[in-house]
Amino acid sequence: MARMAAFIVLLIPILITAGGIKLMRDSLFGILFSPFPFIWLQFIVGLLMFGAGLAFFAGFLLRRDRRKGRVQQRFK
Repeated sequence: MARMAAFIVLLIPILITAGGIKLMRDSLFGILFSPFPFIWLQFIVGLLMFGAGLAFFAGFLLRRDRRKGRVQQRFK
């Protein structure tokens, strides 16, 4: 059950990251979605979504590795 909870916790930021990549890709091809009035704003929101999802995933891995003692001394 704990593995399933961890999977769900990781699934949410992965979906946010994928949505950010999609928004950035669509803005590069000139496809504008309705909540965004400008293409550059859509790209910025996509970039923020990508960064937030990636940071959450990296923090999750760092926390897990700290508990198991697998990180270098400077990260402890």
